[in-house]
Amino acid sequence: MRLLKFAAVGVTAALALTACGQGSATKEAAAPAGKSVVRYLNFSSNDGHEKDLTAIVNAFQTANPDITVQVETVPYADYFTKLQTSVAGGTAADAFELNYENFVTYASNGSLAELKDVDGSVYKKSLYDAFNADGKQYGVPESFSNVVLFYNKALFKKAGVAEPTADWTWKDEQAAAAKLTDKGAKVWGDYQPVSYNEFYKVLAQNGGELLNADRSAATFNSPAGVEAAKFLIDKVGTTMPTEADGAGTPDFDSKLFKSGKLAMWHTGIWMFSAMADAPFDWDVVVEPGNTKKASAMFVNGLVVSAASKNAAAAQKWVTFLASSDETTKTRLASSWELPPVGDETKLAPYLDQKKPANRKAVFTALEDTVLPPVIERQQEMQDLVTQELTSAAAGRKPVEKALADAQTKVNGLLKK
Repeated sequence: MRLLKFAAVGVTAALALTACGQGSATKEAAAPAGKSVVRYLNFSSNDGHEKDLTAIVNAFQTANPDITVQVETVPYADYFTKLQTSVAGGTAADAFELNYENFVTYASNGSLAELKDVDGSVYKKSLYDAFNADGKQYGVPESFSNVVLFYNKALFKKAGVAEPTADWTWKDEQAAAAKLTDKGAKVWGDYQPVSYNEFYKVLAQNGGELLNADRSAATFNSPAGVEAAKFLIDKVGTTMPTEADGAGTPDFDSKLFKSGKLAMWHTGIWMFSAMADAPFDWDVVVEPGNTKKASAMFVNGLVVSAASKNAAAAQKWVTFLASSDETTKTRLASSWELPPVGDETKLAPYLDQKKPANRKAVFTALEDTVLPPVIERQQEMQDLVTQELTSAAAGRKPVEKALADAQTKVNGLLKK
């Protein structure tokens, strides 16, 4: 998830024009007399939510007439290059947006200001805690997505199999998937990609960890890791389609589920709207675990630059953008990712939608979460773990050998 243009928002007409994506600010606007200017860099309003961000900025400035917010919006593909350059050059915005993986890097290298006296109670705890490092709060959650288990109620009913519950374990899922799979009819019981992202999650569901506490060594080549990898890989060709069946090709899983040929599907809540017109009844539930629950969570956060000369004003802005009623209403009305607020009465417009009926599972899943393990050479780690798991799934090497090789390679990345 990205969940997880250049625009400036202020009191002048030129700034307002830029906020709608029709211009671009190249330098900080001069602060009007008696006002502070907070420069804010973001990616998530790009390509469709510029006006939503403008509305939130206007509400903030009305509530805080002594602060002007200047917004710069950059496409996601260019965002982190621009951010890195500005931080290194001493020209970083006062406040900016980070996904969790990049937050870990910026928090550890001293680029972020510690936030003071933040009311953490207004946020879902797991989302708020994600932006705490070494006991200090360096950010607040802005929005999130997570992964749940989708299931086709019609297929369960036809097969006479009881529907998933929040108490299900891997064993329950596997037993149901076996009964629901009908290869003659090309109906599959389950789909969960054999990949890094799924592996670190099922590893956590089995009580294991990908890295040690200080991220200096990989720890997944363990009995818990082997069992977790086999949980994924043993599905392939038995209850789950293979690469030869098309698994892994673009939109394969969504098309399979929507066509009524897939009983259970591990995927993100961002697929709710795409499945809204599926011609059968479906719902979701928190993913099963083995020794424990652990749901994958993708979260964007808001931070203040350690170099900001307007840190207090910047903190006011980011906490407003994260948790104000104006933000919550705007996000829900425009389907601009989910707000991180803890008060579920404020989320009624989302929870009350008819499909899926069990939207409550989205928030229940936040009670037991696992965040992506992060190292400096993140993409390389993800790619090589996926490659080794794929080799095992294709039968090119035993699972134990694949994990041993993957761990050796990850440790090599950590030492370079």
